Amino acid sequence: MKGLIKEGSEMIEEDPQPEELDAGLISAAQRVEHYELASYGCVSTYAKLLGEDEAVSLLRQTLEEEKETDKKLTQLSGQIIIETANFEETGGTHSPSK
Repeated sequence: MKGLIKEGSEMIEEDPQPEELDAGLISAAQRVEHYELASYGCVSTYAKLLGEDEAVSLLRQTLEEEKETDKKLTQLSGQIIIETANFEETGGTHSPSK
């Protein structure tokens, strides 16, 4: 996890364009989410094997919340890509997105 956070910090230090920074930070956040998805999935399997039904329920609920966060980050990433493409098409001038 520390490595994933470090990658995001290094990207900020590179002083990218705002659109690149947004996309990069979303990507870094998604890598953290994927790490969490794997972790909660494994722990929930262990809890099931141990017969810890209450723990399984809570862990699976958390796993679903993490999946939802990942889905939202994917949607946000797509919006940023579209906005960046529009920005570049207009020669670097922002057009209202709403």
